Amino acid sequence: MSGKGRLLLLLGAVLVLGSVAAFAVHHAVERAGGRGRPQPPAAADGRVWLAAPAGAGRRMIFRNTAGGPHRDELASVPTDRPEAQRATSKLTCLRFSAAGGTGICLQSVPGPLRASYRAVVVDERLNERRSYPLPGVPSRARVSPSGHLVAWTVFVSGDSYGATAFSTRTSFLDTRTWKLQDNLEEYDLKVDGSWYRSLDVNVWGVTFADDGHFYATVSTRGQTYLAKGDIAAHSLTTVHSNVECPSLSPDGTRIAYKKRVPGLPADSPWRLYVLDLRTMRETATAEHRTVDDQAVWATDTTLVYALPGKSGTDLWTVPAHGSGTPQRLASAASTPAFIG
Repeated sequence: MSGKGRLLLLLGAVLVLGSVAAFAVHHAVERAGGRGRPQPPAAADGRVWLAAPAGAGRRMIFRNTAGGPHRDELASVPTDRPEAQRATSKLTCLRFSAAGGTGICLQSVPGPLRASYRAVVVDERLNERRSYPLPGVPSRARVSPSGHLVAWTVFVSGDSYGATAFSTRTSFLDTRTWKLQDNLEEYDLKVDGSWYRSLDVNVWGVTFADDGHFYATVSTRGQTYLAKGDIAAHSLTTVHSNVECPSLSPDGTRIAYKKRVPGLPADSPWRLYVLDLRTMRETATAEHRTVDDQAVWATDTTLVYALPGKSGTDLWTVPAHGSGTPQRLASAASTPAFIG
């Protein structure tokens, strides 16, 4: 072989080896950079979403906020492997909750001039059962443990609980009779032991105890309260002050909520607390950032909530008893429900 041929062969070998090395480095960087990121969603498989077969592990269903064709769709991962590849549905939701085989999805509906909104009740396979137009921007959604009742809250003016002026509307729906209670502000209200009426009353953030009772936030004259509701009596009774967006623990003994703490900045006034309903003792969680969310109980001892992230919001978890440290549970995710 001539000297020129040997030189060309050597140059070719160098180029091949360089390409292999570059690919290996790129692949390693991609793998390292991908740690902690949500995995690309897999296609939906048409399975039952809102019920777990006997012996199957628990799953977390949530709104996927990662960019791409599956943005805002409901996604599902094993609870013990939140970084696993996401199975996605075709159902898009701004807010979601599920229990007892029933789901409630608050949706945006594109329009020629502006979007409208609706509440969609879905079955175990996420098939639509009924839908209802919403008078404002979706804010909160919950389902009773049995799946027989759903509730939702919307902003009818304003778009933040941190605003100085806003108005909400909270509705109940019985999925057995499809009877809708359109506005919980029409309930009789007792504040600090006395019957009370005021035009500025707002009710939001329902959390169900059972099919007859619930808790919610009541606000009036600049004060917020935890109120216990009786559906049959159409009544609300305040039981504690400075409580917003309550979430009842699975054993029914504690309320997780966001509390306004004096001295904090006006744009980040809330901290995540837990209230013992038997003793009325408050415990601050180890989450020291402001939490503008209605937390979810993943277990009797663990809370999950959303905080701002690079792709919408990320889900975080913290122990409910005040110790420990917050941990990121899932990136690009919000409004979780735990099934199974």
